[in-house]
Amino acid sequence: MKKSVFLAALATGTALAGVAAAADGDTLKAVKDRDQLICGVNVGLTGFGAPDANGNYQGFDVAICKAVAAAVLGDAAKVKYVPTTGETRFTVLASGEVDLLVRNSTWTFSRDTDLKFDFVAVNYYDGQGFMVKKDLGVSSAKELDGASVCIQTGTTTELNLADFFKSNNLTYTPIAVQSDAEAQRQYVAGACDAYTTDASGLAASRATLADAENHIILPEIISKEPLGPLVRHGDNNWGDIVRWTFNALVTAEEKGVTSKNVEEIGTTTSDPEIKRLVGLEGDLGPMIGLDAEWAKRAIVAVGNYGEIFASNIGEGTPIGLARGLNAQWTQGGLLYSPPFR
Repeated sequence: MKKSVFLAALATGTALAGVAAAADGDTLKAVKDRDQLICGVNVGLTGFGAPDANGNYQGFDVAICKAVAAAVLGDAAKVKYVPTTGETRFTVLASGEVDLLVRNSTWTFSRDTDLKFDFVAVNYYDGQGFMVKKDLGVSSAKELDGASVCIQTGTTTELNLADFFKSNNLTYTPIAVQSDAEAQRQYVAGACDAYTTDASGLAASRATLADAENHIILPEIISKEPLGPLVRHGDNNWGDIVRWTFNALVTAEEKGVTSKNVEEIGTTTSDPEIKRLVGLEGDLGPMIGLDAEWAKRAIVAVGNYGEIFASNIGEGTPIGLARGLNAQWTQGGLLYSPPFR
């Protein structure tokens, strides 16, 4: 009995030491010492981050957690997922409870500066929209005067909603909710006339409804919502690791490197950037405290950006999102990685 108590205390002490190390600015060491990445994710947003039937987290955002774990620890499964709400997400990151936050969070001035976070990339360019039931009889957000609107607290959508209604001389009644799942439940139950969040989130929510055809996403996009992974200020190397792991997935798509061909393409290509990407040339890995094949492992684990998009939220999924702004820069989108050199 005493031995069990001692071992439990030792494990707890080790975990707390890892949290302290991460909070003090050496996140890479903390992750390696505990042999596990702790990733803050959504409590449940279909396609982006949600547990499957077996309780295993999957999704577009979750893929970044897995890619970082593969790059740093050599195993995409070495991730502990911490579900966070709109109100708790920044607290758990600031305190060091998680190493990385990837859960449809918008990059803003105050979050980047006042909250002392670093947004290391934009993994989805989005904008806020509205979803209503067809029988409400409206076709534009400007027809929602006097409507009740389900809105998640602690988010930029709260502020955008107020700005939109004020600038259009409209009135509304906010129905505050804590999560996307609660917003959907309240909206379906009729507690609000409209549900507002990022347009991607609306598409994800609608895809789970039994009568999805009876719900429409209104045409207005009322904000810019650059969503992306973020880390704490003060640990530049860890920020570089997360940033360049994401960039590796973007560059892989641009260069035609996939989870299926990454093993062979490095030896068959004459493109020096691909060779640097997969670790056959240069010393990019050691520059950030990793080995030569860190990016290759990330690509093998989750695929390139296009593969991740297509399998989780793309047009072939129930969510059915087109690439749009999230297409490669060579295809008219905003997706663009700095060079690997």
